[in-house]
Amino acid sequence: MPEQLRPQRRSRRVAMAPDEVDAYLAEQRTCRVATTSEQGPHVTALWFVWHDRAVWLYSITDSQRWVDLNRDPRVAVLVDSGHDYLELRGVEITGTAEVVGEVPRTGADQPELAEPEALFARKYFDLDAMPYDGRHAWLKVTPNKIASWDFRKMRG
Repeated sequence: MPEQLRPQRRSRRVAMAPDEVDAYLAEQRTCRVATTSEQGPHVTALWFVWHDRAVWLYSITDSQRWVDLNRDPRVAVLVDSGHDYLELRGVEITGTAEVVGEVPRTGADQPELAEPEALFARKYFDLDAMPYDGRHAWLKVTPNKIASWDFRKMRG
């Protein structure tokens, strides 16, 4: 993680505190991942876990996202929710993606992946251990900026 995250400048009144960001990202299931392809912006929805102040993505290794991030590791990740205006909440993370572990992931011992894989297996598969399919590998997104909003804070 960078020495210090760039501070959020706008909308501080509705910004989430770090513990609120942690709780929100732990409960949400889907993020949008924005990369830059040779043709321009590319956005996909993906499952994720938030661990140790980083976004962990279990990505298909022959996806456009994987190609993009291997060419240019800069990435934006958006997680948002809410229907009515005063329910809107979200977190936008900009940072750098790096491959962690084997490609594709087959389950070889990788201590850095133990906790993200346990979280992912429980969150999405209701399992204690991660299932491997020989098509996915891990990307760790280290934030350089986190912007958040919780419009519920605007209620009188």
